[in-house]
Amino acid sequence: MSNKDQGTGRGQGQSRGPGQGQGQSQGQGQGQLHGLKVVEFAHVVAGPMAGSMLADQGADVVHVEPPGAGDAARAMGPKKDGQPLWFKVAGRNKRSVTLDLHQESGRELAQRLVAWADVVIVTLRNGRLRSWGLDWESVHRVNPKAVLLQISGFGATSSRADEPGFGKVGEARSGVVHLTGFPDTPPVHTGFSHGDAVTGLMGAYAVLAALHRRGNDPDFDGEWIDLALFEPLFRLVEWQVIVHDQLGTVPERTGNQLAVAPAAVINTYRSRDGEWITVTSATLRSVRNVALLLGHDEADFATTEQQFAGRAELDADLRTWVAERTADECLEAFTRAEVVASRVFSAADIAADPVYAEREDIVTVDDADLGPVRMQSVIPHFRQRPGAVWRTGPSLGQDNALVYREWLGLGEEELTDLEKHGVV
Repeated sequence: MSNKDQGTGRGQGQSRGPGQGQGQSQGQGQGQLHGLKVVEFAHVVAGPMAGSMLADQGADVVHVEPPGAGDAARAMGPKKDGQPLWFKVAGRNKRSVTLDLHQESGRELAQRLVAWADVVIVTLRNGRLRSWGLDWESVHRVNPKAVLLQISGFGATSSRADEPGFGKVGEARSGVVHLTGFPDTPPVHTGFSHGDAVTGLMGAYAVLAALHRRGNDPDFDGEWIDLALFEPLFRLVEWQVIVHDQLGTVPERTGNQLAVAPAAVINTYRSRDGEWITVTSATLRSVRNVALLLGHDEADFATTEQQFAGRAELDADLRTWVAERTADECLEAFTRAEVVASRVFSAADIAADPVYAEREDIVTVDDADLGPVRMQSVIPHFRQRPGAVWRTGPSLGQDNALVYREWLGLGEEELTDLEKHGVV
């Protein structure tokens, strides 16, 4: 068994599970989704993120990749000693198998994976899904009880169903990018795969909703979850459609303020030692606390109307006040005054923060290539039966024998023949 199979996490929920070598997960008996079988014909971020959320809670997730190159995500991001780091997290807790879907025998084997699974995740375009037998009709025919999560750029029912899509385009279409940034600057994307990640998270939520119905409805006849990359972020900005519909206005960029609910105090401020601090106060009492800290007369900021009228003055004075002090001095004073504030955290701040440590939000996992590596723990925390990080992203095809022989029941001769013809 490789070091990856032996990978352990030190932290919450990281004890080893039984039955390694019989194909059991390290997190066996811990996760909420133990026993759930998932196969993902999905690469890069959105679909695999949905699978990752399920895998973290104990589901057996089989990540299907083409022989040779594998998932493009394997080569993405920074490297250490030639080893890409991103996939160590993105592929964690999953099984990797290789499969050439361009070959007929590969597509036949894909159907066996579909028949095995409770959940099928796909991110291919509609036309390719149909030709490879991974569209809703084909999946439902092979496995009538399966839940299909289909993620695409524009949704399976739109006129652009066969066009490629990426998360940043989804962000742009959602309205979020239009609202992000300052009024006199260009719209801004966040510095990570925001649209993809949120789509994956909503996809996992949708899968669990369908599985709940499957567990309670004797007439359950499968489910097709059709999710476009722009829709999750679009859904999360709750007010933009109703504001435009009812007021005829278009919310615009307002910097660090909320576009339709400006607070009297909400901004980032730079301290004397160059640290950035976020201060946010939206209730009457919290804004009065800021005013008192700055030496203002509390009576001048007693009402919502007074606070709104004086917000520019408070913002300017707070910017000067913070600039005259170190970040530590500011934060100590904010705490005493009951003003809600925080450093703008970098990765280094996160790694050193005591609250992250107390929450056990970062765990150490053994990796075959890099040794001990640190990454996010399983979030959210289930206290009664927590999930676990039991392996980093596996090597390409590492689990071919386990999945194809033990889980699907292929014979040794059949698997050897598939390997000889480059199908797996």
